[in-house]
Amino acid sequence: MKRRKFLQNTCPTVTFAFFGLSYIQACSKSDDDSSSYSSNNSNVIPGNSSGTNAGSSSTETSNGIVSSGNNITVDLTNSNFSSLSSPGDFINLTSVGVLLLKISSSEFRAFDNCCPHSGSRDDWSYSNQEFTCGSHGNKFGIDGNNVVNCGSSATSGDLKNYSTSLAGDSLTITTS
Repeated sequence: MKRRKFLQNTCPTVTFAFFGLSYIQACSKSDDDSSSYSSNNSNVIPGNSSGTNAGSSSTETSNGIVSSGNNITVDLTNSNFSSLSSPGDFINLTSVGVLLLKISSSEFRAFDNCCPHSGSRDDWSYSNQEFTCGSHGNKFGIDGNNVVNCGSSATSGDLKNYSTSLAGDSLTITTS
């Protein structure tokens, strides 16, 4: 066999075997329900539905989250939200697709937890006014000046933000 033919036949196979699986997984789009990956973040609150069905317009959960239409109400006294003690602390509410960030004692901001690059939802970190997706390391801002859509393949920009209102220990997030 000639050298060129050998390289043409062998190199792609070896390269794929060496890099292929991680490359395919790194660029795949995952949804929470079908993803085989779990976040190692302690600030992820997955869905914990009790007594809901697919046709219901209101979802009540035992984790301090009530979703009804475009409104999500969060009971901040629930123990699941004890990690929101200081400005800069955040929680990923995977069951409702929201990243919840504490700005101050009376202000919270909510963002779509879908990575604009790949659609990942379950592995985020936050620092310096940016969320970093754990799937690829892409950073997305929070100021809302350059919003990029979920799964658009964007590698920078700002996450879509939602309006919030705080009444006592109850936070309402409006996703429309």
